[in-house]
Amino acid sequence: MGAAILEGITARGVIRGEDIVVYDGYAPAVERAQKTGAKAAANNRAVAEAADMVILAVKPKDSLEVIREIAPKLEGKALLSIVAGLSYSAIGGALAGAKARILVILPNTPALVGEGATGFTLETTFTDAEKSFAQKLFEAVGIVEWVPEKLLFAVSALSGGGPAYAAMFAEALADGGVLEGLPRPMAYRLAAQTLKGTGKLLLETGQHPGAVKDAVCSPGGTTIEAVRELERGAFRYSVLNAVRESARKFWTLIKPEGTGSSA
Repeated sequence: MGAAILEGITARGVIRGEDIVVYDGYAPAVERAQKTGAKAAANNRAVAEAADMVILAVKPKDSLEVIREIAPKLEGKALLSIVAGLSYSAIGGALAGAKARILVILPNTPALVGEGATGFTLETTFTDAEKSFAQKLFEAVGIVEWVPEKLLFAVSALSGGGPAYAAMFAEALADGGVLEGLPRPMAYRLAAQTLKGTGKLLLETGQHPGAVKDAVCSPGGTTIEAVRELERGAFRYSVLNAVRESARKFWTLIKPEGTGSSA
């Protein structure tokens, strides 16, 4: 995810690669970052020392250890966390008195192709200028929505897990096409483009999803017959309940010390 953000913001000219410093213990990740013009640091502390705003993009299990490591170099700086399950209060505790400004966000995997959906928490000590800059960074790889931290679980369940639900639906759509005789590669392309196109239609027109559905369903036609079958299988209830159960699971992954868990 860190690499996706880096590549997105540099490709879109939000910030120059040479103005970015990175560190990763995995050498190929550093080499990938350097292709954007970013400079490689010797360790995490060197990044925190060089940067005005630090993006924490590490595994949840490593997050608190990394924060404690860099805390002495974060005094008076901005720390932006994209770590799943890591709360504002947990970050503050790990800073151990270092006066760093904090913003917690939750991006999703379509940021890899510049089509992400990122939740920003309203509870932040970032300055207005820092909030504006952070939003600009993530709008370079998708859309941004500001929510209270208590609703970040809902963002996780909807847009965080959403790519998995959408991919399952695309696979099922393609399977239906294959059942009716379409070659599988063609069926996958048609399914993926249909999901992409519908999402773009909803975003750009602002139409209610129900209106888009109604426009395709001719009276007595083939699509309304298909919709009837989806309703017979409790399609909408299943999706709604999937989001609800994912949201509930989110809370079980936040350990008391705030380390979270990988999803």
